[in-house]
Amino acid sequence: MFAPEKNVFIVDKEEPHANAVCISQNDIRIDISDAISEKDKVRFTVHTKSKSSISHESEFSVTRLHEEFIWLHDQCNENEEYAGLIIPPAPPRPDFDSSRSKLQKLSDGESSTEPEEYEKMKQELEAEYLAMFKKTVSMHEVFLQRLAAHPFLRNDNNFRVFLEYKEALNVRGKNKKDQITDFFKTLTKTADEVLLANQKESDELFEQQKKFLLIYNAKIKDTTMAAEKITKTQKAVSDMYIKLSGDFKSLSKSDKTNEARFFLLLADLFEKTRKTETRIQADIDLKLSDTLKYYMRDTKAAVDLMYRRSRCLGDFEAANKNLDRTRQKIKDSDCAQEKPKDLQQAETTQQCIKQKFETISEKAKHELNDFKIRRVQMFRKNLIELTELQIKHTKSQIQTIKNIKEQLDAIS
Repeated sequence: MFAPEKNVFIVDKEEPHANAVCISQNDIRIDISDAISEKDKVRFTVHTKSKSSISHESEFSVTRLHEEFIWLHDQCNENEEYAGLIIPPAPPRPDFDSSRSKLQKLSDGESSTEPEEYEKMKQELEAEYLAMFKKTVSMHEVFLQRLAAHPFLRNDNNFRVFLEYKEALNVRGKNKKDQITDFFKTLTKTADEVLLANQKESDELFEQQKKFLLIYNAKIKDTTMAAEKITKTQKAVSDMYIKLSGDFKSLSKSDKTNEARFFLLLADLFEKTRKTETRIQADIDLKLSDTLKYYMRDTKAAVDLMYRRSRCLGDFEAANKNLDRTRQKIKDSDCAQEKPKDLQQAETTQQCIKQKFETISEKAKHELNDFKIRRVQMFRKNLIELTELQIKHTKSQIQTIKNIKEQLDAIS
């Protein structure tokens, strides 16, 4: 039930998100059974069923805040052991301020709005809030399901703590010092990416993947913006139909002739069209816009993987050069009493970085292949479903127009 005056909202998950992960083959099943939205935070109830022998219980539920999801993502992202993996993108921060401000603005203008029109617009905004809340819950659920479905990440200790520890994790948000540190890290990373952009790649597979991901990331950003414009335009059209329906209904009340029935039919037409347009907008938002937004973030995670590999390749090349220089110094030196220690250290460093680079490269090949398969399957599934829904709504609109036309013919 929506209660804007209390800023509290409770919702039960009804259907999987467009990017829901199939985890039927795993021994960990996760869902967010319900959530409570308060003014400044959202509490998610994370429900887990596990067949793993690692877990002490087979089923458990914990309450987690959004900041704790971000903490879990950051822990995975900063773990050196996962440098060769695509870390599932963190769920977006819940943001209901826009819907609340719209409701407040509507309430302020209640006195100057027709009661019926006001009620319809209120219902629209409540439905918008509900849809946004459900999507927020689903994106947090998908993040956990992606971790549970991954052969390495599912065994992460922090992930187990997140799922099983009954008490609050007491994760604090980032203060100004942390934000400044993150800012300089971003600057350093950006500078590194520029330097590594022209790095010679010995493996043609990764060279092609790097070019593809950079182009694809830019394209999907543009497409996401275009899709958002479509949904905003359709929302504006739906709101316009509310006003048109209300205006024609008002005309029918003031007109005492046979034209009153004509105005009523037009009001009914725009009301039914509004409902259909609202469903179309919701479908495009869920099946297209949300999919694009998710894979925009997932593609960025794949780009980050390529950056980590390029960074390691740069370190490997530097270690090789250092080893060559050390060998040359020993060869040119007459006194080689302490030089072998330098050589041993250089060889050890080179071997460690080489092993790390090879491990990252091997894991990255599997990750990028899985990313491609997952991306194609999800887009295909959602686009087919969107097309089927569009056909269904179009048929409904045609039938509505036919019915109204028949009634108009009957009174003309």
